[in-house]
Amino acid sequence: MTNSHSYSLDLASEMLALDAGSLRNDDISQLQRLILDYATVTLCGSVQPCGRKMRTWAQTQNSVGPARLIGSGELSNASTAALTNGTSAHGYELDDTHEASSSHPGAVVISAALGVAAECGSNGQDILAAIAAGYEAMTRIGRAAVSQEVTERGFHATCLFGPFGAATAAAKLLELDVEGLARSWGLALSMASGSSQFAHEPQGTMVKRMHAGIPAMHGVIAAQLGKLEMTAPKNSLEGPLGFYHLYSENPNLDLLARKSGAALEIHNISFKPYSCCRKFHSMIDCLAIATANFTHDPSKIAKIDVFSPGNAIKKHAIRRPNSVMAAQYSMPYITAATLAYGPKKYSAFETEYHNDPTIISLIDKTEAHHDPKLDRYLPDHMANRVTVTYTDGRQESAEVIEALGSPERPLSFDGVLEKAAPLIDMVDPSMDLDAISEAVHDLPNTRDIDTLMCTLVSNSYDSTATLAAE
Repeated sequence: MTNSHSYSLDLASEMLALDAGSLRNDDISQLQRLILDYATVTLCGSVQPCGRKMRTWAQTQNSVGPARLIGSGELSNASTAALTNGTSAHGYELDDTHEASSSHPGAVVISAALGVAAECGSNGQDILAAIAAGYEAMTRIGRAAVSQEVTERGFHATCLFGPFGAATAAAKLLELDVEGLARSWGLALSMASGSSQFAHEPQGTMVKRMHAGIPAMHGVIAAQLGKLEMTAPKNSLEGPLGFYHLYSENPNLDLLARKSGAALEIHNISFKPYSCCRKFHSMIDCLAIATANFTHDPSKIAKIDVFSPGNAIKKHAIRRPNSVMAAQYSMPYITAATLAYGPKKYSAFETEYHNDPTIISLIDKTEAHHDPKLDRYLPDHMANRVTVTYTDGRQESAEVIEALGSPERPLSFDGVLEKAAPLIDMVDPSMDLDAISEAVHDLPNTRDIDTLMCTLVSNSYDSTATLAAE
């Protein structure tokens, strides 16, 4: 990684060349789905304890600017809004996922883009292009790092790769040149981090919610400083002490390049229909098959065997989680809560359910097994297999490679709206989902991002009950 070839400058040049004219109709449609999903998921996160704490923090900053906080509607500057909205977007395990980089790009990139767009007065077409490029940079940089090895070492991919994606979206809206974007990545290099220690401390999990807000803020600041020509390394990715030297044992820099004719990475994004770690969404689909679409009697289940890739075992085994995030990260709890109440009861991860007798009983009947055969689907697919044994001796098994919401089984715009409806009701039933949908649809023609942002404000935000305790 010390040769004269600058992968960083090559990638930066490609990202800046990705403009509104480069986007095809299917790219725009996908971006609209991603933005609608982000908007309503962030609304849900804004009334969670982490979202409310971030709103309180934002108020103490006395920052002035046109960037709007989703949920409360208060105004701030771009970096404060990026941290606050990014945390809310990652606040209830419902934000989009890029399997090959093990990251959640939307919560990072869209949060950064919306904040900077408000400050720059960017039009909708430029915002869409900036978001597409942010997804592209974050996911390709993460993919080239061989993300499963990075996460095995204890880094959280979203927080680690996120500053580069956020800086890309921000730099495009700030109209930086190639060297300016590369310089911004050089600044972001000194901001990249993200430990997964939260997976081992159930009462230390709120910081995980911030692992989308922190890189969103850092990316905005990096691009702003890059525009001021704050000097920084230009070979931040491949340099002898650059990103890949520091964080990746076996990087594959060829994966930074886009294959000829390949679709943009926005088309390799999975939507989350279930509010838990994406690694177990195919497991939930398996459970649906093994229980005839959850028409079973939970008391008639004797045992549940879950067979997973190796990366789904070590950090996801807490059997008595005592925080919402820990429950959403625990394979035994996810299995039990799903079998007890179905996959769409998002509140089943709240602390009031953690001692539920049915859930506890099913947790104790659940066993995890590493199946090396499933490892071969990584990193692009998070496969699982399940065998449910009933008290009468009957066994039902299922294996799912492509989970619902994956690129191979995508959610349509109407599917995203269906997911959004209960989230809006959880926040403020009086909010107008049709108005949000219309504003997202009209993004290619809008001149003012605040048209969309104003639809994401709850007039009863301060009276809405907090949904869950962390």
